[in-house]
Amino acid sequence: MASTDSPTRRTRATARKPALVVTDYTGWRSLLNPLWCYHGFRMAVVGLTCFGVIMVFSSSTASIASQGKSPFSGLLPQGGFSLIGLILGFMTMMMPIRFWKRICTGTMLFAIGIQFLTFTPLGLDVYGNRGWLNLQVTTIQPAEFMKFAVCIWLPAALYACRKRYVKEGIKAYFGPLIMYGLGLAAVIGGRDLGTGMILLFIGFVAFLVAGFPGKWMGVGIVAAVAMVVALAVSSPNRMQRILATYGDCSAADAQTVCYQSMHAKYAIASGGFLGVGIGNSREKWNYLPAAHNDFIFAIIGEETGFVGCVVVIAFFVILGWCMIAVALQVTDRYVAMVLMCVTIWLVGQAMVNIGVVVGVFPVLGVPMPFVSAGGSSMVMCLAAAGLVVGLMRSQPQIRQSRQNA
Repeated sequence: MASTDSPTRRTRATARKPALVVTDYTGWRSLLNPLWCYHGFRMAVVGLTCFGVIMVFSSSTASIASQGKSPFSGLLPQGGFSLIGLILGFMTMMMPIRFWKRICTGTMLFAIGIQFLTFTPLGLDVYGNRGWLNLQVTTIQPAEFMKFAVCIWLPAALYACRKRYVKEGIKAYFGPLIMYGLGLAAVIGGRDLGTGMILLFIGFVAFLVAGFPGKWMGVGIVAAVAMVVALAVSSPNRMQRILATYGDCSAADAQTVCYQSMHAKYAIASGGFLGVGIGNSREKWNYLPAAHNDFIFAIIGEETGFVGCVVVIAFFVILGWCMIAVALQVTDRYVAMVLMCVTIWLVGQAMVNIGVVVGVFPVLGVPMPFVSAGGSSMVMCLAAAGLVVGLMRSQPQIRQSRQNA
């Protein structure tokens, strides 16, 4: 019997097959354009990194010169770490998604292992936190690698557990909860509560996006809040920081616990609208501790003024918006979860850093991603940026654009 499908019918059927749907990104919808987000994210990372190198050099010259060293001894290491981070970021950008799914568990175990090394003779105390490793030639902060490891491991682990939850119940999540708890304990055990809170935020978003059972999520939130409160109350130093932020500083406190936060506010207040100019900060002359690190935003406010602060915040808004916009459009759930976790790490930590400088939060000791001095932070933030760019390429329109280029 002859086929009843004529060539005309087959042509019409083929014409009805859906092709790649491209949304008309006009007006405000252009902000959701994945191509804009892809290129905007990369430009924001490069802009923050270059600006960070300049500000680290500017904010560190006075203290370094007072020690009899070359002012460039602060610029060269930061530039070198940025270069290493860019190379590592290029490598992470080239790795396929299946690579991260394959190595994520091993990466997390390695991160926990090197974090526990801080409790050995290799550990080093910095500002009261035992969160550094002394490798003789240099020092590293394993907690920065821990953030990266949690961002690529926890989404994969929770996604796998969600499939087993129907049969096993909450027991399906025991493995990831234990491993995540070990990593968190290793960081907080070194008295680094600031980094521990960043890890808590990353974990909260991962569990929330993964569809973790609501009642157990509530239990976890209550336990996390109780733990943070207990750690704050049990430490006189932390309580002094909290009281200094939300209470009144006496004349005696102005020279002790309130000293750093007060001078940070002096720096921002003296900057005005346009700032005093790059290199002309007065607070960096050994008045403001950690001016090139945790409190670099204060020097940015003093030297570049309100305009410079807005530009830095705008860069981080672009980072966050671009990662979230692409996360909502990708088809791979693992990719979406990783992008959300990295958003909390990079943008959330930046907002906490800025909040500390302006007096919204007590001093927590977390650097500003891409901007603050520090090799471990710079290298791992750029590695995470490369990871994000590589994951963004799985979005259909971004992938098609690169194929047509």
